[in-house]
Amino acid sequence: MSGDATFTVEVLTPEGEVFRGDVISISTKTVGGEIGVLANHVPILAALEPNLLRLQVSSSERIELAQAHGIMQVFGNQAEILVEEAIPVGELDVGSLESQLQDARARAEDETAGEAARAAAEKDLERIEAFLAIAKGS
Repeated sequence: MSGDATFTVEVLTPEGEVFRGDVISISTKTVGGEIGVLANHVPILAALEPNLLRLQVSSSERIELAQAHGIMQVFGNQAEILVEEAIPVGELDVGSLESQLQDARARAEDETAGEAARAAAEKDLERIEAFLAIAKGS
């Protein structure tokens, strides 16, 4: 893989830059399904779902992040991944995520909450469930 073509990737969250560098490939999940991106990929703009984001930096180095909802743009041999959250897999806390899951479920089931609040809770549920699955290795 040492001779594989690379391209520049930026992973950004509202808190700032999580990753910037050259990679061999990206693997993640869009609303349309799983996607892999290599150098010289055709331009795309895709909505991202919570999932495991894999950045293959070299044949021996891969960065894995739990990504929240966001978008990915690929153009001109560059990719920008803009997500609400991106956490290194090793930093996921199962106990904290399980607590967040209970809270999000309660908010989603709250009949007195407005439609927007329940929709936000459903979005949180999707993210937390994906992060828990990643943390537990499934």
